Amino acid sequence: MATPSKAARAARTSATPDTITSRDNRWLKEFRLALRGGLPTESGFVGVEGVRLVEEALRSGCPIEAVLFGESGERHRERLAPLIDRPEIAIPILRTTDRLFEGVADTEHPQGVAALVKPRAATFDDLLRVSEGVCSPLLVVLAGVQDPGNVGTILRTAAAFGATGAVTAASGQSGTASPFSPKALRASAGAALHLPILAGMSLPILLTQLRVANVRTLASCVHESADAEKPLLAPWEVDWCEPVALLVGNEGAGLPEEVERSADARIRIPMSSGIESLNAAAAAAVLFYEAARQRSRQGKGNS
Repeated sequence: MATPSKAARAARTSATPDTITSRDNRWLKEFRLALRGGLPTESGFVGVEGVRLVEEALRSGCPIEAVLFGESGERHRERLAPLIDRPEIAIPILRTTDRLFEGVADTEHPQGVAALVKPRAATFDDLLRVSEGVCSPLLVVLAGVQDPGNVGTILRTAAAFGATGAVTAASGQSGTASPFSPKALRASAGAALHLPILAGMSLPILLTQLRVANVRTLASCVHESADAEKPLLAPWEVDWCEPVALLVGNEGAGLPEEVERSADARIRIPMSSGIESLNAAAAAAVLFYEAARQRSRQGKGNS
C-alpha cells in the first residue's frame, strides 16, 4: 500500500468528528471534480461511488486519498470497517450531509459512500507478466471505444475470462473513453482497479511493441473486409493459448482499415443472416469466452 499523500496526512491530523456542512469545503470540491466532473484530481485520484465499488477500491491495493460518508451511507460503515479501520493504512474518513453528498455524487440515487482512489500505474512489461499457471499473456486493446459503459463492460468481461492486461488507445479520429471515469468504473464493477491498464497509448507504437514481443494481434472485424491477404478467423480457429492481443474498435465504425491490415489476423463472429454485428461489449464477451475455454482446457492438461 502506498504512503498516504500530504493532503491525506493533513486531513488525518486536523480532522474532527464534525460533519462537513459547506459545499465549498476543499474535500467536497475534490469529490465533486472526480465524481460529478469525471476528472482526476490534481494528484491523480479518481472517484468511486457506492458501497461495492468503494469496497473493491479498498481491496485493490491502490492508494486511497479519503473515504466520504453521507448520513445515509453510515449504514455501510460496518461492512467497510475491516478495510478502513486498519491503523497501517490511515485513511481519512470524512462525513457530510446527504444533501451535500448528492451535490458531489454522479449517480441519481447515491448510496452515501464514495472514495478517492489512484489507479495503479502499469507498464508494457506489466501487461506481459503472467502469474503461475497462466499459459500466456491475453490482452485487450480498446481502440476508439467511445462509450464509457462499453469500456467498463469490456474490461469486466476480459478480467472475468482471464485477460492479463488492457490498453486504451485512440483510433483515427475516435478517442477511447477513460477506463477510470465514474461510469466506466461502475460498468467494470471495479475490475479496472485490479487489471493492469495502459491508458492513452499510441496505437502505432503499441502495435510495434506487440510485434517485437511476439504477441499475436487479432483485429476484430465488424464488416467483411476486401483484404484477402489477412486470414479471417472464427473464434474457435484461434489458438488463444499463445500470447494474444485482441483489438476492439469503435462501436459503429470498427477498426480503421490500416489497423486491420497491420494486425496478424482478422477475427469475426459468425452470425445468422440479417444480423449486421454485435455490440462491442457483447462481441468481446463471445471472443473472451472462447479464449477462457481453450486456456482452461490447457491448464487442466498441464495439471
